[in-house]
Amino acid sequence: MKAVIIDDMPLAIASLKVEIEENIPDIEIVGTAESVVRGAKLIKKIKPDLVFLDIEMPDGLGFDLLDLLEEPYPNIIFVTGSNEYAIKAFRYAAIDYLLKPADPDLLKEAFEKAKQKTGTSGVQVSIAKATFNENNSKQIALNTQDELRIVDIKDIVRCQADSNYTTFYFNDESKMVVTKSLKEYDNILSPIGFIRSHQSHLVNAEYIDSLQKTDGGYLLLKNKEMIPVSVRKRSEVLEILKAK
Repeated sequence: MKAVIIDDMPLAIASLKVEIEENIPDIEIVGTAESVVRGAKLIKKIKPDLVFLDIEMPDGLGFDLLDLLEEPYPNIIFVTGSNEYAIKAFRYAAIDYLLKPADPDLLKEAFEKAKQKTGTSGVQVSIAKATFNENNSKQIALNTQDELRIVDIKDIVRCQADSNYTTFYFNDESKMVVTKSLKEYDNILSPIGFIRSHQSHLVNAEYIDSLQKTDGGYLLLKNKEMIPVSVRKRSEVLEILKAK
């Protein structure tokens, strides 16, 4: 598989090349570039199968580079030093990523995923851009068995664990089963106004009417749903609600 590395840091390029050469002989690095514009020109010229793409470069974001290309896009593996929230965003947009410095095992996993894909689609790119953009953090990309969909976070009433899946419930009374665990959504949504009231429940605080202490304790939502609060979570939930 022919690949290129696009990163504004020469040392990062050199380090990634070494990791690839030592761990994945099936990848041949056929070019490198240190900016968005040069990277786009390189991809158009070489037409690689795989691109290891940095996120933040002096002349723009890695997503800006994709805007300069035409479909079909090559397989994209983002290589980023960005914060944890951005990394999770890529995961939910179904785009592979590596955190600098690249871990050899994760590098191999990303390569295996790339081999299963025929290329990054325009839909995936648009979803990733919407999810990554810090100015647009009011949305999240949800991956079901049938589609990738962007939804407004304000429309999410609650999330409920269902084995390794999560069911999202929305304010229009619709719901969606998503192919990720509740724990992963807890990591993304709790910092922005959601409360983990129970091992199986994550609730948007904007839809909570009150904390009821009877029947073992539960959250009464504005739509009259009753969501259990575990004994272990009760004091934490109470403090969060007091701070609202």
